[in-house]
Amino acid sequence: MNGKILVGDHNGVYVIRFEGDVRITLCGSFDGYLEQMLTNPDFESVLIDLSSAIGIDSTSLGVLAKLSLGVQEVKDKLPTLVCTSQDIRRILLNMGFDDVFAIVDEAFDLDRNLGELAEANDMTVDEMRDRVIDAHRVLMSLNDTNKAAFIDLVTSLEAEAATVGSSS
Repeated sequence: MNGKILVGDHNGVYVIRFEGDVRITLCGSFDGYLEQMLTNPDFESVLIDLSSAIGIDSTSLGVLAKLSLGVQEVKDKLPTLVCTSQDIRRILLNMGFDDVFAIVDEAFDLDRNLGELAEANDMTVDEMRDRVIDAHRVLMSLNDTNKAAFIDLVTSLEAEAATVGSSS
């Protein structure tokens, strides 16, 4: 099942739902949406619903971690994350998400007025690589286990970016 991200808000309360297998191709538009959400003067809180997700790649997890850090900076509170899948919950806990989210395992009725976030199909390879690097740096900042898991990937992508940048 291809992934999609549904979003909506009401009076400054945002709902973000991941459905299916959420991958890097959705991260560009998601990252842009987060920036818009966090700079909205009416922003109050956000609830992330993963109850319909069957998979989430590490870049998407990094963007979620970035969201949490942004919410904490703006509102000084942890955002709520709904996760009913034990497999995904295990990944979240291993990544340290219980330090940056209030994780609950009960689904909510959140279907009202959610619209699908479009894929960012116009991202260049360089922009995509930069988003992957940024997302993984955020994951690395959460704990030493994540740092050890992703340092080689980030180092490799940064070296690739430097090589591409110097040959341009």
